[in-house]
Amino acid sequence: MNRFHLKILAAERVFFDGACQSLVVPTLDGFYGIQAQHENVVIAVVPGTLSLRSAEGEEIAAAVSGGVLKMENNEALLLADTVERPEEIDLSRAERDAAEAKEALLQKRSAQESHLAEERMARALGRIRTKKYKR
Repeated sequence: MNRFHLKILAAERVFFDGACQSLVVPTLDGFYGIQAQHENVVIAVVPGTLSLRSAEGEEIAAAVSGGVLKMENNEALLLADTVERPEEIDLSRAERDAAEAKEALLQKRSAQESHLAEERMARALGRIRTKKYKR
């Protein structure tokens, strides 16, 4: 099986650093997949669920906040604010965050406040989907 090197860095830790068979990340246009020998690319990552298949065949899912992915010379680097495994996510907290963001969106506020509420909602929904991913 062809492999490439993947490094996923969150603000507070190295989430993954090693050989990988595939990576799928959420983008504005849907999900984007990377495999070995993929063309060089830089793409924006949006909040949602990423999945990767390690060199050993283990499937790993994680909630990712916004970030950027660079693939160059068969090496991928993903930089994100946060990356969380399903077991690290508190489902009740994520649901509470989504409800609070929804309430903020329903209130008539400034464009900046609305944008921040939309970002909080996207992150909360991504965490909820990841927590429920392949239970």
